Amino acid sequence: MKKTMMMFVVMLFATATFAQKFAYVDLEYILGKMPQYTEAQKQLDKASENWQKDVEARMKTVDDMYKQFQAEQVLMTEPMKQQKIKEIEGKEKEVKEFQKSKFGPGGELFKKRQELIKPIQDKIYDEVQKYAIAKGYDFILDRSSGPTMLYASDRLNKSEDILSALGITSKPEGK
Repeated sequence: MKKTMMMFVVMLFATATFAQKFAYVDLEYILGKMPQYTEAQKQLDKASENWQKDVEARMKTVDDMYKQFQAEQVLMTEPMKQQKIKEIEGKEKEVKEFQKSKFGPGGELFKKRQELIKPIQDKIYDEVQKYAIAKGYDFILDRSSGPTMLYASDRLNKSEDILSALGITSKPEGK
């Protein structure tokens, strides 16, 4: 009796598994075809480049202060040396805090990315959800998110359908 019951449960789960519909999309591909994303990425790159130049300029100031200290330390008294070292360390700490405020977790670059990229991603996710519901898919996976998908048949790739639903036409690559 137990064996029969166990066999029934296994068959029930097997049937449920085969009844599920899967598809995948390539979010990197979709994002690469969206002009809004390309423009947002350019803005992020420009802001990042400007902040990086600012960090480098500030670090150069710290380096110059250190070089000047090394050249003049033989003429300084011990209290003057300690004061100058504190000044240099304080300036270096300032630069690191500035760098963290721009590039660290929760920094301006992260906030700007959220402001520019998140609405685009949300638009795609909404479209994927609508597509999945309309076509009866149980799962839609993201192929671009790393090595979580070992094999994917091209017939399951629904990236072009999502682009089309977003109003973006693309030319097939290499075809």
